[in-house]
Amino acid sequence: MPSTRTTPAASARADAPHRPRRGTPPSPATVREIRRRLKRAFGPLEPPRTWDPIEELVLTVLSQNTSDANSGRAFEELRKRWPTWEALAAAGPTDVADAIRSGGLANIKAPRILAILDEIAARQDGRIDLSWMCSASDDEVRDYLLSLPGVGPKTAACVLAFSLGRPALPVDTHVHRVARRLGFFGENVDAARAHVVMEELVPPALRVDMHVGMIRLGREICRAGRPRCEECPLNDLCPTAPRGGRARPTRTRATAKGT
Repeated sequence: MPSTRTTPAASARADAPHRPRRGTPPSPATVREIRRRLKRAFGPLEPPRTWDPIEELVLTVLSQNTSDANSGRAFEELRKRWPTWEALAAAGPTDVADAIRSGGLANIKAPRILAILDEIAARQDGRIDLSWMCSASDDEVRDYLLSLPGVGPKTAACVLAFSLGRPALPVDTHVHRVARRLGFFGENVDAARAHVVMEELVPPALRVDMHVGMIRLGREICRAGRPRCEECPLNDLCPTAPRGGRARPTRTRATAKGT
């Protein structure tokens, strides 16, 4: 009777990076290869500078639907006009909106920022300070952040990853689009579920690198309209890329709007 044992060579081949079938998520070896190629294509996948948790909360709100440069200017203007969070929380929404005009959607973002600060102050006897998060568990931090008004899974993951150095993987619109095309999840998966899936499939040590690399890929190559598949370093690992020839336009869905 023929042996059914798997040889070491066969195991290695089975775990080799490969293009997954549609509807099948990438294997662990493919995930590692994606990260390796992103690093080779874009250089060191350095995370953004480390911010205080409240700074990261405010900056993430400001970064929605705008460039890093614009959100950075808006943040600097906020801090210049109101040096403390308590002073900012006492400001009127019209004044705050005027200060962050360079970041776009100022009339939406200003009341959102003020609502977040007001809620933190209400829970902490007027103090606006989240330094306790440094010694709290990931689940405690995430649950608290998601309970704040207007804070979604992406913002919570940004605070965990970039303020606290935790192994989180924020899924913004670029990451969502790239991950969907690479087969990490299906067409109809929303932002909340996308975060769960990505943290299930990407090892903790690779999550921040994958976030940074996928954003770079989404901005420069895997664009929303016509992805430049012919230039993509992940072409042969992507189940939605054409096998040879030019890239075709792809239909996009607004499924990653969670903040």
